[in-house]
Amino acid sequence: MSKISLMIADDHSLMRQGLKKILELDNEFVVISEASNGREAINKGIEKCPDVILLDINMPKINGIEALRRLKESGIKSKIIILTIHDDREYLEQTIKIGADGYVLKDADSDTLMDAIRDVNNGKTYIQQSLTTLLVKGYKDENEYQQKLKRDSLTKREYDVITLIAEGLNNKEIGERLCISEKTVKNHVSNIFKKIDVTDRIQAAIFAFKNNIKKI
Repeated sequence: MSKISLMIADDHSLMRQGLKKILELDNEFVVISEASNGREAINKGIEKCPDVILLDINMPKINGIEALRRLKESGIKSKIIILTIHDDREYLEQTIKIGADGYVLKDADSDTLMDAIRDVNNGKTYIQQSLTTLLVKGYKDENEYQQKLKRDSLTKREYDVITLIAEGLNNKEIGERLCISEKTVKNHVSNIFKKIDVTDRIQAAIFAFKNNIKKI
């Protein structure tokens, strides 16, 4: 089995060295590149195209949020996990809208980080559970009646699909679980996004948690 290639983008050398040492203790991972600022992260990310990029928010020259935006706009296939000290909902929502594949706090244990890397590399999304709770709380002010209308507009099959999206399954895995084709799953996902007015799987998962479609 080939190793998951990684790039670590953080302005603190000790953090990069520590993460590299921890991750490479597991033979499943290999760090192929490092970046000490946002501009370097963009250039090296595009050049090396690792499977997963671990990206800090607070970096010199170009901050992590702008680096995330430019990396996504470049069209690289690398998955990007925001690895930061910030447990602020505003930061989290902003990176989700730009297209981050995961969001993990720096004080998380190594197993949590490794799980996040594996999940995003397999096409899933990953938000540390404490942060998912924070996001759900932040949406409580939205009109409950409107939420109910969106929820009730889902068909039984769409309800099944969004439940599995909230579990972190990708389209192929959902198809296998429900015994339907991947193309059919894609159609269901597209319809779900339109009905509940979201643009990505993380937002759909949050909707599922908030509306008790899927328990945290």
